[in-house]
Amino acid sequence: MTDARALYQAVIVDHDRHPRNAGPLATATHHGAADNPLCGDQVTVHVELTADGVLAAITFEARGCALARAAASIMTERVRGLDAAAGRALAARFAEFVRADAAPSNAADLGDLTAFVGVRQFKSRQACATLPFAALVAALP
Repeated sequence: MTDARALYQAVIVDHDRHPRNAGPLATATHHGAADNPLCGDQVTVHVELTADGVLAAITFEARGCALARAAASIMTERVRGLDAAAGRALAARFAEFVRADAAPSNAADLGDLTAFVGVRQFKSRQACATLPFAALVAALP
């Protein structure tokens, strides 16, 4: 295993075992959910949007595999402070990243989300990694 691959695995394992921003959000103004009926994974995202559309706070609740839970955890850290349009754009870039044969030119701004590079080899796992973003997009106006 390469050092980079080991690092990516460590990031995913850490976020799965110690998720950030997990649980309900009392101040949420928007909610979105997504599920994968093929495997049973479910993710719900709770978002507090400011009057000008900035994601002031975000949490998630997830039932499913380690990839879905880790992706949700990393996503919440990455999108906080973005406006809704930037959140949707990040969701699209991440989906492109995990489905591409090679790293897209815009992958640098994904941060820890690049840890999911390995799911490119497994189409069924791509759905797990992108599920939290589907919930996010469903939550955004």
